[in-house]
Amino acid sequence: MYLLRAGAAESRILSRRRPIAEVIRDPATAAEDREKLRLVIEARDYARHVLGLDAGDSFKTYSWVESDTLLLVVSAARKDRFEAHTWWFPIVGHVPYKGFFDFDAAHREARRLDERGYDTYVRPSPAFSTLGFFDDPLLNTTLRASEVALASTVIHEVLHNTTFVPSAVAFNESFASFVGDRGAIDFFCSRDGPQAATCRRASLDWQDNLVFGEFLTGLVHELETLYARPDLSAQDKIAGRDTVFDEARLRFQLTVEPRLNRSFRTYLDQPINNATLIGTRLYYRRLDLFEEVWARHGRDLPSTVAAILSAIAGGGDPWQRVDALVASLPQARN
Repeated sequence: MYLLRAGAAESRILSRRRPIAEVIRDPATAAEDREKLRLVIEARDYARHVLGLDAGDSFKTYSWVESDTLLLVVSAARKDRFEAHTWWFPIVGHVPYKGFFDFDAAHREARRLDERGYDTYVRPSPAFSTLGFFDDPLLNTTLRASEVALASTVIHEVLHNTTFVPSAVAFNESFASFVGDRGAIDFFCSRDGPQAATCRRASLDWQDNLVFGEFLTGLVHELETLYARPDLSAQDKIAGRDTVFDEARLRFQLTVEPRLNRSFRTYLDQPINNATLIGTRLYYRRLDLFEEVWARHGRDLPSTVAAILSAIAGGGDPWQRVDALVASLPQARN
């Protein structure tokens, strides 16, 4: 039933597609939207022609949805260990989230998992990828993003069209975050010049991602250390994590916020639990590893992307494949 409802929602989106070129020419299209639509075409062309990604016919069309939020994504995790609840789907395998176009159904799923004793996390999403199985349109929910975020999203989703390792969602999303955000830097700095505001914003956003990813790695390590203690009961571990969270909030305020440029400052204002951390870290896990490949490839993004795609093409654990790739490359020059 879930797949049938999701398929029906996807069919409605696909049925409303209009060629982006037609929407740009439409006099009813707002000037700001027209410029952003042109940007989408340019970012898509960059992903295809410069990075060598398989864009297919994605982001050549535009669809309107009535809701301000496209879908809600539900995540869940054990309270006493850093272990995500997963769902299985054809093609993609096990994934630690489930998207709902029906918002009431999303909240019902979250309540069901709450009642089973899980931490839960429900978040909105303005975009998604069908991994190249359909020609994904740009949606009006995505078009609201800033120029930098919009270009990054397009490149991110085109990367998903190109590769998606089954049951390796953290790798897929983090690799796509790296390619999308590094790609946005390369795109804007080449197009607009290194002194342009878009180039600077894209660069600062990526630096924020690296800082935030480092913070999440440290926090998760603390939690995993706590959860691994054999001398503590499940209830003791759940109680102990509150202390870890409190200390993390203070550390974030004192040592992380001063290093941030403009992103993530309110992240710990919301309640946090294992599900929120797992759901967030999917996009920021080991970003420094991809950054190291980039540095060792002479800070050239197209060759970096090609090398990582080649490394993971042989199958197996993609993280181990990229670790082996780094080990095979000479040290980066300062």
